[in-house]
Amino acid sequence: MQEQKGENQDSQHDELGIKIRSNDNPYLPADIQKKLLQPRRLSSYFIVLIESGSITYNIDSQDFTLTDGHLLFAMPNQFFTPPAKTDDLKYFKVLFDENTLALLPQQYPFLVNPLNAQTIALDNAAKERVIKVFGILNQILYVDRHETDTEIILAYLNSLLSELNSAYFKNKESANILNANLSKFIEFKLVVETHLAEQPSINAIAEKLALTTNSLYRIVKEYAGTSPKDYFINRLMAEAQRKLRYSNTSIKELAYELGFNDPDYFSRLFKKSTGKSASEFLPRQDLSGK
Repeated sequence: MQEQKGENQDSQHDELGIKIRSNDNPYLPADIQKKLLQPRRLSSYFIVLIESGSITYNIDSQDFTLTDGHLLFAMPNQFFTPPAKTDDLKYFKVLFDENTLALLPQQYPFLVNPLNAQTIALDNAAKERVIKVFGILNQILYVDRHETDTEIILAYLNSLLSELNSAYFKNKESANILNANLSKFIEFKLVVETHLAEQPSINAIAEKLALTTNSLYRIVKEYAGTSPKDYFINRLMAEAQRKLRYSNTSIKELAYELGFNDPDYFSRLFKKSTGKSASEFLPRQDLSGK
């Protein structure tokens, strides 16, 4: 009966683009949802909080091991490999799309991952508050799904994201999210994501952000530890690895797709940046069998 409830839940609040999962309403059994255990590109924001237990997620080929009070968030277009079920795990997960995010009354800089960290370790007080909000969202979206107004759902989602945004920046020099340099770095990351395949020059990006190239270099170096050019190249190569590993795109096609006029130059740059040839990232035959 619980599995049936889970299916019904998916059809609710579709216009809002939000779903929640927990021990009360887990995904369907793995044999039914086998395809969901395969690597896939996220279309929504994904947040999981571990109340107790331990589990390892894989995002963009990087493992994240979570234990009590740890939270992981992932963003649209990242490649996500769900973990196998872990015994004695207590958790909450929420997924919401860009349209839902746009309905909220403020922005949440942590969702752009400005400090290059996708995990948050909550202190005990914050953990308890976040668990309570997750519990209320779970009640609203799963138990009372026929009765709750959209505005109430958005209010609690706003409360959750505000709490996580505060925890993300806590005890860091850049804790003030209105810090001008941090705001510019977030803008830089958004420009990179939006115009990745166009490969704009660093001068063009600086001009778009109303910065000198020296100021842009200083800001990106402060928050990413690298130059704007190297950041852009690293982001391009990360996208190339995703597409090579999880799609049927050929190396030549991918080079053109990412804005390279010369596939051979792309291959050389890829090898220089990753230490491996592009062909080594092509899907292996046993990928779907795991």
